[in-house]
Amino acid sequence: MKILFFDEFAMGVIGDDGTVVDVSAAVADIPHHQPQDQMRGLIENYGEYQGRLAEAASAGGGAAADDVRIRPPLPRPLNIDCMAVNYMEDGTRDEPAPINGFHKSPSSIIGHGDTMVLQDIPATVFEGEAELGLVIGKRATDVGEADAMDHVFGYVNFIDGSARGLGPGMNTFFMMKSRETYAPIGPYIVTKDEIADPQTLRVRLWNNGVVKQDFNTDDMAHKIPRCVEWASHCHTLEPGDILATGTNHRGLHAFQDGDVVELEVEGCGRLRINIRDELKRTWGPDTRLEHAEKGLEGAHTPQLTGKYAPEG
Repeated sequence: MKILFFDEFAMGVIGDDGTVVDVSAAVADIPHHQPQDQMRGLIENYGEYQGRLAEAASAGGGAAADDVRIRPPLPRPLNIDCMAVNYMEDGTRDEPAPINGFHKSPSSIIGHGDTMVLQDIPATVFEGEAELGLVIGKRATDVGEADAMDHVFGYVNFIDGSARGLGPGMNTFFMMKSRETYAPIGPYIVTKDEIADPQTLRVRLWNNGVVKQDFNTDDMAHKIPRCVEWASHCHTLEPGDILATGTNHRGLHAFQDGDVVELEVEGCGRLRINIRDELKRTWGPDTRLEHAEKGLEGAHTPQLTGKYAPEG
């Protein structure tokens, strides 16, 4: 099932015909003060509500997705954990990097059709990483790999926004990753039963219609069960939390004003966001791989124009 929020955070599901079906009545008895509370309540008690949602979806009468405002399906998760350097980069890494991760602020969440804002900060580049996000289904504390998938409710497209180069002397991951609007997700949650094998999914990201990232989750260095085990040994994962599983960095490139970015993890729909930079800074279009293949210095293309551009 594909579950989402739309308009004024009414809960919906995607019907067989691709329309957004309002299922608010079917979940009206879930106690909540905020939309996240309602989604968490549904996740925790999905067995009780699954039949109701299916019945509502089969009744039809949905609205076209373009006629509603799609909202983030998890508007304020308690935790957003992100795996760091978790791909073998198409065989260019000799061995997996040590397992590592970081925490991203829940206030960084935005949804389908929303805008990532590039702030007035001296970042060397702004990037977004295409990732498969896991949606936690039940509380996970010190979970072993063998039981990890029992704690996964479903999957979601996830873009990990980054403002690079904000150092030295700063807490780099915090300053780089936890900014407002830097965690686009959506357009919906896909329940686990709809994805036969999350470790063989094609991941593609387009910028203005041009494919920039194209890789498969089978290239993960530390597979999904290991990621859940590792994160749950650091702190308890709660229902409705997100665990982002990392990216292949070779297709990363500069996000800049006016860009329309789309992400499609196979089976998870297509997430579309806009990029806004009031400073109108510019960078070259090269991906990290293209930049390296040209023998140029640095990890990414340099800023070309605008505030903070290098002199000379």
